[in-house]
Amino acid sequence: MRIKNILRSIFLEPLILISRDKAGFIGFIVLLFILLLSFIGPYFVKLDTEVKLDKIYQFPSREHILGTDNQGRDIFSQIVNGGKDVIIVAFLAGVISTLIAVTLGSLSAYAGGVTDMVIMFITEIILTIPQFPLLAVLSAFVRLTNPTMLALIIGLLGWPALARAIRAQVLSIRERDYIEAARVLDLGRLHIIFSEILPNMLSYIVISLIMAMTSAVYSQVGLIMLGLVPFYGHNWGLMIQLAWTRGAIFYRGSIFYILSPIIAIALFQWSAVTFTRSLEGIFNPRLRSGE
Repeated sequence: MRIKNILRSIFLEPLILISRDKAGFIGFIVLLFILLLSFIGPYFVKLDTEVKLDKIYQFPSREHILGTDNQGRDIFSQIVNGGKDVIIVAFLAGVISTLIAVTLGSLSAYAGGVTDMVIMFITEIILTIPQFPLLAVLSAFVRLTNPTMLALIIGLLGWPALARAIRAQVLSIRERDYIEAARVLDLGRLHIIFSEILPNMLSYIVISLIMAMTSAVYSQVGLIMLGLVPFYGHNWGLMIQLAWTRGAIFYRGSIFYILSPIIAIALFQWSAVTFTRSLEGIFNPRLRSGE
């Protein structure tokens, strides 16, 4: 019975809360499908690497669900095997940028004074520099040969806007009674920030993480599309880049080769953003009780 209650609280109750918002629930289902397709699908659908000159740019059929590319390879197998790296980079970059933003933003707001001034000064300097051009310049000096390095660079540049938003949230929360009580009890600055303030911002932080992930997807695909990132593996961005450089746009039968990775990226972005509509119901106790 105890195990049943634990499983219910972990899986069933959040699912019920997510389903209350229809659009958010649809986003959740689509996002879950894309994740399963990208991480489990490759075990069942192997990447087609065999060149078949007699099957170039075939339209969708029973044999090839999404048709074939400029070398006669199955596009569906490329979609299935091309999402994992894109999603991993997006997640790692989102986590890195969110951690930096939450730490610096909350510390800036709570500490105030010189600390606040210095952190906000650095934040505003980075904000004035266009992120994507800076990524393009850095790619010339740093060899982004693996997903982790690419995620690290994107994450280190993606935190300033969120840090300012977190600072504004903390400035509001720190004036509440329970924070004042924690100060009176002398619980310490780190305890107040990480145990009292941030848990009350959890929904905002998780939603910000998802938004940071979507931004990281565009950044990495843009870099790959421009040929600024060495190809560390097959992914949706590489599919777009190869379609462009090999002149797929000039062939009538290439429409599915060009659109398939674009639609895959768009669906991932749309489902992630739409899913955030249901997250408030999970983290907000008032919405849980139906108030």
